[in-house]
Formats: sequence, C-alpha cells, structure tokens
Amino acid sequence: MPSAASLWPGLLLAMAGAIAFSGKAIIVKLAYRHGVDAVTLIMLRMLFALPLFVALAWWAGRGKPALTARDWRVITLLGFSGYYLASFLDFWGLQYVSASLERLILYLGPTLVLLLGRVLFQRRVVPKQLLALAISYVGVLLVFGQELRLEGADTALGAGLVFASTMSYALYLVYSGEEVKRLGALRLTGLATSVACVLCIAQYLLLRPWHSALQVAPPVLWLSLLNAALCTFAPVLMVMMAIERIGAAMASQAGMIGPLSTIAMSVWILGEAFTAWIAAGTVLVMAGVWMLTRVR
Repeated sequence: MPSAASLWPGLLLAMAGAIAFSGKAIIVKLAYRHGVDAVTLIMLRMLFALPLFVALAWWAGRGKPALTARDWRVITLLGFSGYYLASFLDFWGLQYVSASLERLILYLGPTLVLLLGRVLFQRRVVPKQLLALAISYVGVLLVFGQELRLEGADTALGAGLVFASTMSYALYLVYSGEEVKRLGALRLTGLATSVACVLCIAQYLLLRPWHSALQVAPPVLWLSLLNAALCTFAPVLMVMMAIERIGAAMASQAGMIGPLSTIAMSVWILGEAFTAWIAAGTVLVMAGVWMLTRVR
C-alpha cells in the first residue's frame, strides 16, 4: 500500500489536469464575447493544438509497430466521435448555457458509459449504480430547470447539444478500450485528437471563407492558443501521468474537483451567478459520480 506522501504527486497531477480542462468552458465563453462563432473558434483551438498532438503521437509511437489500415479506420472513427463531434457540440452548446451547467452535464459521462455498456454489451447494472445515476441526473435537472426559467428556450437547445457531446465522448470511451490496450493511451490520444484537429479545420474550410479567421479580434487568437495548450493538451498529459502513479480510479476521484473549479471560475471571471440551485445540483452530481466510482 503506497504511503500518503507517495500519493500526493499523482493526486496533484490529477487535480491540476481537471482544473486545467475545466478552464476550457471559461475561455470559450470569453471568446464568444468578441463575436466569434463556434465553427471558427473550434478551428482555431484545433489548429493550435494539432502540432502538439502530432508530436505526442510520434513520441508515444517510437519503436512501436507501424499502424495497419484497420488501425487507421478505428482511429479515425474514434477521433470523429471522441474529439471532433464531442468538441464541436460542446462549443456550440456553450453559446446557450452557462459554464456551470455545461460542466455538470459533461460530468455525467461515467453514467452514460455505464448505460451504454448495459445497452450495447448487456453488462450487469446493480441497484447501487441505478441509485447513483438517479442522484446525478436529479442534480443536473435542478440546475437546468433554474437556468431554463431564467434564460428561456435557448437553454434547452444548449443543454441538448452539451448532452449530445457527452454521449459522443462516452461512445469513444466505450469503444476505445481494446485500442488503448493495443496502441497505448498516449499514442491513441495523440492520433485520435490529430484526426479531430484535421476534421475541425476541414469543417471550417468548407463552411467559412478561409480568410475570415484573420478578421477575428486579437483576444480570440490568444484565448484559442491558451485553450489549445493549457486546457486541451496539458490536461491529457497530466491525467495520464496521474493514472500511471495512482491508478485510474483514484485519478478519477481526484478529478471531481473539476466541476467545483468551473463554477468558481465562472463566478469569478465570467460573473455568472452562484445560486442555491447550482450548489445543490453540483453536490448531487458529484455524489452520484462518486458513488459510481465506489461500486465495483
């Protein structure tokens, strides 16, 4: 059993990764204040992130067997679902919902992985897991209902888009298990994310004049660079390093600081309201996800 002192480096890495990743929503909301649209914004983020993930894929693949045609097909599908579609739907949804609600919906990911495992692979679900699911969804509904009452119908559209993003990423997690064993987590992440970067750039070139990205406000460029480096690439490395040190289960539990950090930053940086509804919903969502991590 490792000592508490030996666990701290891994715990700090996991918490830092969760905090850095949660900053993505804050940066996106700040960029939207400058009149940029979701297609352009996600293209800029992925354009800046592409060299980093290509380098990661190369570094993680040194000395490994060459990829087969089958590998590339699977990587392309996983990159489409887990990083392109999930990211685009999330960015789009953030146009209509608060950063706090977005983070709580994304945090339902483990519950969707559980449900997909039941539907697709007939995996057994025990009553404690069902109770955890119910608690988490009640928490999201509390915050959603309050925001819907205050902000109107656009909240439903935004929440639906973010939920679809969460489902897309859950599908990636469900189907990536065998590929992680074959290719390694870092190599697969680098390759799949590189595919998503190319798809986001291609989407922009198909839907927007290529030169329109040059006309965005300068803060959008700096925010996108920060998003790519600090809130996209760095969390991947920190979480993977944490898993190597303390295991996936403990890293996942340490990552529960993510929703709290998003709410704190949304209040401090964005000026979003912090209400009793948000507090109650956050407690319920985190309690439900924590229960899921405790059930074997």
